[in-house]
Amino acid sequence: MWDPKNSPAWRPSRRTLLASAVAVPMLAAVRPADASTSKLLYVGTWRGTQLNCARFDPDSGTMTPIGVVAQLNAGWHTKHPSKPVLYVASGDPGGTVSAFRIDRATGALSLIGQVMTDSAGTPGGLSYIGIDRSSGTVLAANFAAGLTAALPIRKDGGLDAPASIVVDIGSGPHPRQAGPHPHHVVVDPTGRFALVADFGADRVFVYPFDRRTRVLSGDGMTSYATNPGSAPRRLHFHPNGRTLYLLNELTADLHVLDWNPRNGQITLDQTLSTDSPEHTGTSSAAELGMSRDGRFLYATNRGENTLVTFEADLGTGRLTLVQRIPCGGLSPWSFSIHRDNRWMLVANQVSSTVNLFSIDQRSGQLTDTGTSMPVPNPDCITLA
Repeated sequence: MWDPKNSPAWRPSRRTLLASAVAVPMLAAVRPADASTSKLLYVGTWRGTQLNCARFDPDSGTMTPIGVVAQLNAGWHTKHPSKPVLYVASGDPGGTVSAFRIDRATGALSLIGQVMTDSAGTPGGLSYIGIDRSSGTVLAANFAAGLTAALPIRKDGGLDAPASIVVDIGSGPHPRQAGPHPHHVVVDPTGRFALVADFGADRVFVYPFDRRTRVLSGDGMTSYATNPGSAPRRLHFHPNGRTLYLLNELTADLHVLDWNPRNGQITLDQTLSTDSPEHTGTSSAAELGMSRDGRFLYATNRGENTLVTFEADLGTGRLTLVQRIPCGGLSPWSFSIHRDNRWMLVANQVSSTVNLFSIDQRSGQLTDTGTSMPVPNPDCITLA
């Protein structure tokens, strides 16, 4: 296993550090009328060079642009669960994760530091970062390098070098599947396993994970195989702790999986398509998310530019189709559900808009509010 402390390449140069984040001076003058109920809304730009910020008011259902808060190749991003810190994944070679301190009043960001996940500097970078709160770890899926890294979070919210790294193996029949490409990583409810959805290998890898040491281990690894060419993209655990959902990108289908937390084994229970029955074009699914009560599961379908709603059985986790509606734009890359479950914000990447949908609390159905905000090629939304 690679030891980052013995490698001089894990830290970027000072020039890279300084060039990756440029504050916008005018932000200090931007203050919302009432910041007590509004949330900061950070939006990344697909293959772009900027991170955007806005205010979202859940009382009025309005989005107010603030502006560009950092100049960097911003990919996936996520907020620290309790601190005003935003973690941003880079699409640059080496898969850098940047930690920024958030000014809650203005949305401005100040760089705390950066950590590289791939010492070899493989071009392409990261596809996802997420946080395991119990262990204080940022888990990063490096699509280009075929690896997943565990980055310890420091007390100040900054990051240390990878405590461990695991490298996937395998490939698939599609031209984009020439090698392993981790696209998502989650820790199971017991905290004993980290599950990696690998786009390139057509597998979900299950790695033993030690929350105390933050060590991901290839020893004892198991995996779940999808049909060739499926390209696993997103995972989500049901609150019951026994059901796991898998969204496959190239086949645009959903697998409802039984999860065994004792041995990390996964078995298929149900398969559903996010495509409509009349769909004849290219299939492409992107994002997966769930209501906080576990009653409704949502997916985006980029082949048909739709949002798809499923109702989940609270006992078995099995799904029933509820709704399939237009996403309000083109290519719904991702979405974020506000914590009160009344709103969904959708990043429509090709049409360059963030669109607001209301959520019916009883039926789970979505309604397009007609409210949208222009953002260049949005790919990720974080409410902070």
